[in-house]
Formats: sequence, C-alpha cells, structure tokens
Amino acid sequence: MRELTDPESDGSPTEALVDLVAVRQPMLQPEPSASGVSPRNQLNDLTAKEWIPETVSVWRQRGLGADHPDAQIERRHPAPFSFTDVGRLVRFFTKRGQRVLDPFVGVGSTLKACAIDDRCGTGIELNSDFAELARKRLSTEAQGLFANPDQVVLEGDARQILPTLERSSFDFVVTSPPYWNILHKQDHKVRQERLSRNLQTRYSESDPRDFGNIADYPRFVTELTSIFEECRLLLQRGRYLAVIVGDFRDGDRYRMFHADLANQLETVGYVLKGVTILYQTHKRVFPYGYPAAFVPNLHHQYILIMRNG
Repeated sequence: MRELTDPESDGSPTEALVDLVAVRQPMLQPEPSASGVSPRNQLNDLTAKEWIPETVSVWRQRGLGADHPDAQIERRHPAPFSFTDVGRLVRFFTKRGQRVLDPFVGVGSTLKACAIDDRCGTGIELNSDFAELARKRLSTEAQGLFANPDQVVLEGDARQILPTLERSSFDFVVTSPPYWNILHKQDHKVRQERLSRNLQTRYSESDPRDFGNIADYPRFVTELTSIFEECRLLLQRGRYLAVIVGDFRDGDRYRMFHADLANQLETVGYVLKGVTILYQTHKRVFPYGYPAAFVPNLHHQYILIMRNG
C-alpha cells in the first residue's frame, strides 16, 4: 500500500490512518468556511485535517519534560496530568469562549489549557496547597497577549460545590480523578522518583473528604460516580465528559478501574462513545514480579469519552 504513504512521512500508524481515511472516504471532508472549518461543525473549531488525527484511538502522551521551567509546578502534584494532553481534549470538544469544568483540577492543568486555548475554565480542588499552586500557575505560565483570563479555582469539596453551580452551564467536563488509594503505596518507584526529590506522594494524609482515603474500592467507585452524576446536571445535553483514568494493582488483584467506572457512569445517564489509550512512553520499567510471577509495568492510561444523554 505504498501509494497511501507520503514519501516524507515518518510512516507512523497515525499518518497512515489519516491517509487511508482521506483516500477511502473523501465524502467525510465537509465544505469549509473561510477559516477552513465546516459551518456544520457545532462541536469545535477544527478543520477536517485537524479533526481526523484526534479520533485515532491511541495517543502518545506529550509533556514539556521534567526540567522545563513551566513543568516545575505541575510535577509537584503526586499524579500530574500534562496541560498539553488535556489541551487536545479541550480543543476537540469545545469552541473558543465555551465553558469547561474540572471537578478535580489539582494544580490547574485544565485551566492552563483553557487559558491558552481561549476557553473559560472552572476547576474545583480540595487540597488548599494544590489550589494555590493552580492560581500561581495561571499567573506565571498562562499569561500573554491571547491568554483568556476567565479561569476560576474553587477551593473545597466538589460534593458541596457542584450543587451550587448553574445547571446546564458547561459545554465540556474533563478531569483526571484520584485513582483510589494507590498513591499510599510506598514501593521503590515512589521512593526513587518522588521521596528522593522531596515531592508530595499523596493528596492528603487523613482527610476523610479525600477519595484517596476511602478504604473500600466499590465504595470509592460509587462515590466517584456520584460526582460525575452531579456534573451531568451542569453539562449541556448532548455534550461530552472525558475522564482520564488508569487501571492498577490492588494487592494480588488487577483492578479494571476504567471499565468499572465506565459501567457505573452509564447507569446515571452517560453513554460511552469511545476509549482512547494514552501511551506513556516516558515511564521507566521496573522488574515487577521477577522471577516468580507476571506483574505488568503499566505504561498507559484510558480516556473515557462519555456523552450526556
């Protein structure tokens, strides 16, 4: 199939897929406006060329690198999510000027992406230290001629704050929630990568409001689902929720967190529209299980794409 590959292409699966779609399904190309965006596109501001690669089911995680000046606040969070990755979701599921909600905003990756891409972000954060870092990040990393200043950090428990927000007032909900209590594990990876750098290793030590301190896994999934059920009331009908999660080991069990959460979300009114794999190429490999048993090195996350109704 050489005719489907550009001679100057790197031959990646993403480029090959884009070429394949262009050749086999030319009817997918909409009539562009002067900006190149189809007048029928009510979801985002992307052209057809920009749209198609974002629908490929595997993304390679992108970041600025640990030593980049603008990565220093982000890496102070025990489970950081790069604004470059959340920015792809923000650009695909919203238009400029629309409203985005993150109920677990952490140190503000979603809000930074919103500021840079001219969206209006609202983030909720329980941990006062992280909330302050999010504000600092917006003031130092998201300033510029074209940055959107309409970013709000609400400090407190999302279970109490969400009911106070206006219903059907958001165009997109995106977040990376706590992965239960996995940050409490003091394995050699944590010691090597965070404790040695004097970085925080968990959201809180004993705060009962912290989902990472819930002892029972089924209860954790139920509580998390209730947060997204409340978010659904704030999300316009037909719009999307994107949740970035990862599976994990729980003792000698493997928890399919992404599947458990997706199944529960469908019981409260969301419809699963797809799953994108976020491949984390930067992560190190450790000899888990050697030489007695299979224990995987988990180098990917899942992005659950859910639609409201």
